[in-house]
Amino acid sequence: MTFSPSSGYPTHRPRRLRSHPKLRDLVREERLTVDDLIYPLFVYHGKNLRREIASMPGQFQLSLDRLGEAVGEVAELGIPSVLLFGIPEHKDATGSGASHDSGIVQEAVRLIKKQFPDLLVITDVCFCEYTDHGHCGPLVERGGRLDVDNDATLPLLAQQSVSHARAGADVIAPSGMMDGMVQAIRSGLDAAGFTHVPILAYAAKFASAYYGPFRDAAESAPSFGDRRTYQMDPANGDEALREVALDLAEGADLVMVKPALAYMDVVRRVKDTFGVPVAAYNVSGEYAMIKAAAAKGWIDERRIVLETLTGFKRAGTDMIITYHALDVARWLRNA
Repeated sequence: MTFSPSSGYPTHRPRRLRSHPKLRDLVREERLTVDDLIYPLFVYHGKNLRREIASMPGQFQLSLDRLGEAVGEVAELGIPSVLLFGIPEHKDATGSGASHDSGIVQEAVRLIKKQFPDLLVITDVCFCEYTDHGHCGPLVERGGRLDVDNDATLPLLAQQSVSHARAGADVIAPSGMMDGMVQAIRSGLDAAGFTHVPILAYAAKFASAYYGPFRDAAESAPSFGDRRTYQMDPANGDEALREVALDLAEGADLVMVKPALAYMDVVRRVKDTFGVPVAAYNVSGEYAMIKAAAAKGWIDERRIVLETLTGFKRAGTDMIITYHALDVARWLRNA
């Protein structure tokens, strides 16, 4: 389209700026770089384990003695950060193993900080991997059904966070969507002397069908019901802004929108409204769909992934948690 001078715009032919690849590079508005990436890792109990996750080709459950190999690849590719999830050997009704100083995530943090001290280590803080019922905290009966006891979960989240910080975690990322969780964690960290440890809050986490493969990876599927009483309704954008505002008021330093692909409008609104660092989680279902279509030869995996992640950047994302991180780092290095 050509605008006339009377419209207030100069007469312009946009295609002129697309005529040469170097010119396209010069006028590109958003750039995806390796510094935008955070790579999730699943740490599993046992020894000599590197088990591929069937619904997430190319992703693995890793025992501690194999974790260094994976993290070494992350560091060699220049990816600045990892996000850790732990799958313990023993589970119980309250997820008590999540707060042990010798827990699976705590040991993983120590290992990584010893071998790769410059890597930023983020730890997911929740209980769904640690409870025998798969929900994100201890349960209480209400109206003839079981539900997560929000207020009983808060001090347990604080304990887990302090344990992670004691092990050397650089950033705490609570994901359970409990009301008041950021305030409880901030108070717990500060009281334990970890005032310097920031909180990346899963502030707008939706009750999404895109999480299916993750529940295979983390062995965290609920044994009954679902998580819609504490995760957000996918239809609610205004509510997402209220959730973010609450977490920021309680002391969150960074906020996350999860999932990413169907919620880029929420990312944009959060960024425009609050102007704080925003993470988007490119979740397991998004990853699995691309992998499945690419395996069939229906799409160009490299182009689709880079286009998708660039879209997250365009929407206002400052950091992207993605299972594609290793491939993206290689593609960017060889571009």
